[in-house]
Amino acid sequence: MLRGSIEGETFRLAAAGAWTAIHAHEIEPLIDTATKEHTEVRSVSLDLAQVERLDTFGAWLMERLLRTWRAAGREATLVGVPENYQGLFAAVEQVNKAEPPPPPTGTSLRDNLETVGRSMALVGRDTVAIVAMLGGLAVALFRVVVRPQTFRMTSVVHHLDRVCFRAVPIIILITFLVGAIIAQQGIFHFRKFGADVYVVDMVGILVLREMGVLIVAVMVAGRSGSAYTAELGSMKMREEVDALRTMGFDPIEVLVLPRVIALVIALPILTFIGSMAALYGGGLVAWLYGGISPDIFISRLKEAISLDHFEVGIYKAPFMALIIGIVACVEGLQTQGSAESLGQQTTSSVVKSIFLTIVLDGFFAIFFAAIGK
Repeated sequence: MLRGSIEGETFRLAAAGAWTAIHAHEIEPLIDTATKEHTEVRSVSLDLAQVERLDTFGAWLMERLLRTWRAAGREATLVGVPENYQGLFAAVEQVNKAEPPPPPTGTSLRDNLETVGRSMALVGRDTVAIVAMLGGLAVALFRVVVRPQTFRMTSVVHHLDRVCFRAVPIIILITFLVGAIIAQQGIFHFRKFGADVYVVDMVGILVLREMGVLIVAVMVAGRSGSAYTAELGSMKMREEVDALRTMGFDPIEVLVLPRVIALVIALPILTFIGSMAALYGGGLVAWLYGGISPDIFISRLKEAISLDHFEVGIYKAPFMALIIGIVACVEGLQTQGSAESLGQQTTSSVVKSIFLTIVLDGFFAIFFAAIGK
């Protein structure tokens, strides 16, 4: 399939037969051998007149052979190219011709400003997308209120089962451990001042107001938010979202609204369960490690906390759920047609959800402090 001969200072090669990917195991060794033969010649010609079939794979092998010879300082040419393959060789010849961009030599004020500008543009784009999704949800909810028969209760119950009831074991385990760790560290340090009992105040207030809802929200963002993004991203890649629009359905009403409603219902429930598990973990460690009996722990807990502390944590939960659901669905619907894009959007969804959840918690902390609650 590749015959060679020497004519003076020219090495002439004649290709024949089928140069296609199906024969790769046969023709690749021929190319490797040809690059190592007759290194003393000054010019090389490759004759394709007897080639019967050729595809992109074969054309690239020949182009690679020519480039190898040229890089060694020899003149390499193609001869006898059939007319129907000339366009293919013209296209292959342009592949990887451009020089790679030089690596950055350093940073300048202009580069830094450009980076900041691009980052702010991305933040603005994400903000617009989140606000647009919030508006789309409001419109979809209004349509459901006007026409209750269009509400997809089955979908809501299905997602509620997935994001709430199936998440209970892991939520209980994580919050229990967090409560136990907080109590252990509190006792370890308070004991230096003889104030072991005040660890009950710390555990109760910290869990009910902040850590309970925050830990649960972070867990839900990583568990359920990423799942939402992956599901919607896969549907976008398979053009199922476009199919819904073609059939006259609103993807936000069909896909996003049931997921967000389920999340808004689920997060307060999980927050309550998680807070109770954290308090139980703190009480168990206070008993076994700190010598504070359950009776004393419960009695002190009643004095330290009030209904306001519990309400503060529960009030935050639906808003955090709304943020997590919107960000997850926005990122999922922005997925392009590749697996790499799906992975990037899923990662971005989790990171943005956790970041916005913590920011929202900070705003709530300022708000409740301002109103004295």
